Amino acid sequence: FLKPEKSYVRKIKEIVLALQIERNFSKPEILALYLNQIFFGHGVYGVQSASKFYFGKDVPEMTLGECALLTGLIPSPGNYSPFINPETARQRRRLVLQRMVAERFITAEEAKAAEAEPIPAEKSSVAAAHGAYFVEYVRQQLEPKYGFNQLWKGGMKIYTTLDLAMQIPAEEIMEKNLAKYDQDAWKKQAAEEAVREKVEGEEEVAKASATLQGAFLILDTRTGQIKAMIGGRNYRESKFNRATQSARQAGSTFKPFVWMSALMNGYTPASLVEDTPMAYYYDGKDWRLLEGATDQYSIDQAILPFVGNKDFKIWVPNNFDGKFQGRITLRRGLEQSRNLSSIYLVTRVGPTLVADVGHRAGIKRNLEAVPSIGLGTSIVSTIEIASAFSTFANGGIHAAPFGVLKVTDAAGRVLEEAVPEETEAFSPQLSYVLVNMMKGVVQRGTGSYASRLKRPMAGKTGTSQDSKDMWFIGMTPDLTAAAWMGYDDFMSLPMKDWTGGGTVVPWWTEIMEAVLKDQPVRDFPVPEGVVFVTVDQETGKLALPTCKKKILEAFVKGTEPKEFCDAVH
Repeated sequence: FLKPEKSYVRKIKEIVLALQIERNFSKPEILALYLNQIFFGHGVYGVQSASKFYFGKDVPEMTLGECALLTGLIPSPGNYSPFINPETARQRRRLVLQRMVAERFITAEEAKAAEAEPIPAEKSSVAAAHGAYFVEYVRQQLEPKYGFNQLWKGGMKIYTTLDLAMQIPAEEIMEKNLAKYDQDAWKKQAAEEAVREKVEGEEEVAKASATLQGAFLILDTRTGQIKAMIGGRNYRESKFNRATQSARQAGSTFKPFVWMSALMNGYTPASLVEDTPMAYYYDGKDWRLLEGATDQYSIDQAILPFVGNKDFKIWVPNNFDGKFQGRITLRRGLEQSRNLSSIYLVTRVGPTLVADVGHRAGIKRNLEAVPSIGLGTSIVSTIEIASAFSTFANGGIHAAPFGVLKVTDAAGRVLEEAVPEETEAFSPQLSYVLVNMMKGVVQRGTGSYASRLKRPMAGKTGTSQDSKDMWFIGMTPDLTAAAWMGYDDFMSLPMKDWTGGGTVVPWWTEIMEAVLKDQPVRDFPVPEGVVFVTVDQETGKLALPTCKKKILEAFVKGTEPKEFCDAVH
């Protein structure tokens, strides 16, 4: 591209450039190059994009009147825009049609019919194409690198990882379900207001000040390619990408990092952990376990002398259901998403290791190394936690997510080409043992709704503090998909029975049913050094014929239980 300077040198360069173009391209080719690069107003470059923007159709589908309207825009797209000056746009269209009649390209009757066509009053709804958040994600990476003119006018070709066969059903299904949840929330709000005001009769359902938002992301488990990305419900209304830019509490979706930390410290799926009351106090430097406080009564007695002391801080974690199961296996603690078991493990392995495991898996943000890390109080983005989960599904190999496969210039020269960034984070044996426990979350745990997909799948549900975030991340050997739902203003979700397993998992499952319908059914490969042993689900010991609840459990070779079950069933 020539610089915009006004000089004799520039004019000479223009003449030389014009002669070179004439020698190398035919008139139709030159016109095609021109139409594919010129500005049509409202941030739109190229005739195809303009056709989509103004009329919601491809160029071959445009009518004579629509072609004339776009032609009339070229000298001054801002002044002649039908959205800004519709009458001026109509006059410009008439001028183009009259010139076409004069040049005998069309008849007077055809021109009259074209003039009768309506002028578009607003941007076509089709213009916000599928994958709008992904397109902006790619733009933010490439525009600083190549510059505005080169990216938008330079004839570059950008090959991306997006799969529209996954993206389109994901967008439609997520919007359908979130719209339904919005209606449920608005009805509940209206009912509560009616009760408070003691208004009799039928009341109009008032909408809340905010609408539910969502994010969804699919990664290729092995390469990190982004196959689908939804950053919100409507890109035209909000450009904020909740899949990459939003930072939300992970809730119970963070527990697999705790469980991996435990496996690295010698725990097995059959190890017994505590699901009992506990309390922590802050000594001015660290949070410490309140020794001996193992039930609610002893906790109350221990903190009684400090009630009213502003310098004394205490934290009493609890399970979502407010109940305690006592000593349970590591597997059961994960499948049932037991908060107290997670805190128990954090206390034993140390919160610093848990934070380190999260970072090694793929989380980039700072993770606060405190006991509550086991409840997912740290903030993460959707793409971070999806990438971290895919590390486990990929045998402990972290593949960094990316969206651009290749970029070429107008001449076809390759400017950049993606090479997957892989790092070994965990051993394949520990990764498989963890994933095998996470399969139980789908088979009989909090994510059991997803089991209707009838294929090997692992995952984890999550509900953050005060029900401000709902999550589900699920994995197959080939794809990792993360879904989030919540309010932008961090308002708690209104329904008390809403959880990640009860709200997000259903629409996640509906999306993946469409995505996976033509995909082969594969199980997670078992690495060398993993053995399977049948154990009693309650004691974690080797199962006897008299044991009523048994499970074929995976262990790193040498860590499998040696004792037989001695419980009376």
